[in-house]
Amino acid sequence: MKLYFNTAELQALAKSKAKEYKTAKPFPHISIDNFMDPEPLERVLADFPSPDVKIWKEYENYFEGKLEAQGEEKVSDFTSQLLYQFNSAPFIYFLETLTGIPNLMPDPYFVGGGLHQLKPGGKLGVHADFNMHGKLPHLSRRINAILYLNKDWKPEYNGDLELWDTDMTKCEVKIAPLFNRLVVFDVTDFNYHGVPEIISCPEGMTRKSIGLFYFTVGRPEGEVIPGKKSTLFKARPGEEVPEGTHFTRDNYDGVKVKKNFNWFIGQILPPFVTNLLKK
Repeated sequence: MKLYFNTAELQALAKSKAKEYKTAKPFPHISIDNFMDPEPLERVLADFPSPDVKIWKEYENYFEGKLEAQGEEKVSDFTSQLLYQFNSAPFIYFLETLTGIPNLMPDPYFVGGGLHQLKPGGKLGVHADFNMHGKLPHLSRRINAILYLNKDWKPEYNGDLELWDTDMTKCEVKIAPLFNRLVVFDVTDFNYHGVPEIISCPEGMTRKSIGLFYFTVGRPEGEVIPGKKSTLFKARPGEEVPEGTHFTRDNYDGVKVKKNFNWFIGQILPPFVTNLLKK
């Protein structure tokens, strides 16, 4: 497979964007259009699994309606190989220079990472991310990188990534999920972000992205809430949250029980029976 990341080119880009990244409000972040050669992204998009393929981890609660294909073995060979390149030295060096955070490590397990999509009616409430790696608990999550794969995405479809202030009083930045747009931002227990507006794209269309996380051993104490490990959701001003809603979510559970049950039934019953059950 062709190597799509060149260290010298990425270093030049990172150095040109580092000041903008570090001084961005409400917290360090950057949005870079036309980030890479679009050809591999076209192939990923062509291979992108539909929502009904039984590879997705599905979150369905008040704050979430989203699908994650965690891990590289669930997607096409080409997509897997491209994901590996996001865990390679050229991309890591790029992130370190851009963010100023040294000794970053990728996630070989793609826990919570890989391909993501939101169907019509889906959303991802405003939240601060989980801060520890589920399989490697000595690692602290420091950086999110999101590469969007959406062509012809219109404002009326919603789907903007929103970055909120620490006090959750206002959204300070909105970023549309446009094809070949890379977004990188710092992860702390106070960096609130999400896609809280209901996705309203046409049926048969979804909001697609590649999500990637990067870690260090330890982190500055001021970036964490003591005792917090899970994703922490926040209500927006004036938002009426149903009684009994959970504001935290363990990031390694959360699979909708119905999804697991359907998968199990699909393994033991012939297809014509499972098709009848879906009707």
